[in-house]
Amino acid sequence: MKFWTIQSIGAWNHALSIGYLVGNRNYVSDEFLSSYQWMINHLKKRLPHYSGEFPVWLWTKRPDLRTSGKLEKGQRGVLLEVELNDYEVLISDFMAWHIVLSNHFLALTEEEENEYHKDLLSITKEESWKRIFDYKMIKQFEYWEGVEVLQAVSDRIDIKRIRLIREFISR
Repeated sequence: MKFWTIQSIGAWNHALSIGYLVGNRNYVSDEFLSSYQWMINHLKKRLPHYSGEFPVWLWTKRPDLRTSGKLEKGQRGVLLEVELNDYEVLISDFMAWHIVLSNHFLALTEEEENEYHKDLLSITKEESWKRIFDYKMIKQFEYWEGVEVLQAVSDRIDIKRIRLIREFISR
């Protein structure tokens, strides 16, 4: 399967020097660290060969570099096309991931949201977060209708798995 990632030129040069691309905890705000750790725990459970390193974030569709906003304006970066097997990635809904980042309950309906706040549900907030991985199911609910934007996380990515390298300067 094809995936894409946007990396700073520094991250790319580091990958070239060690032979693989890996995520970097230093680029994660402390306020989001527990959410990232939650995702890492799911990588450990779901990917058979996960090394435990910080994950690399990927897109399932090629991002538009004119509007991606992944790097600061004027920063040099690279768009990388990566070929990975489905058992090497964990795909999730990009918008639903923001519920995890915000530390909120991931409700499927307004009724469920209200029931959660009244303590009428048996599902915990953290259990609701697992729904981000069932991206086809959540799109069936009005709360989650609309454009499907999928992201993925993976373990270290060997340089040999990279199929396209496109340098750019962020706008």
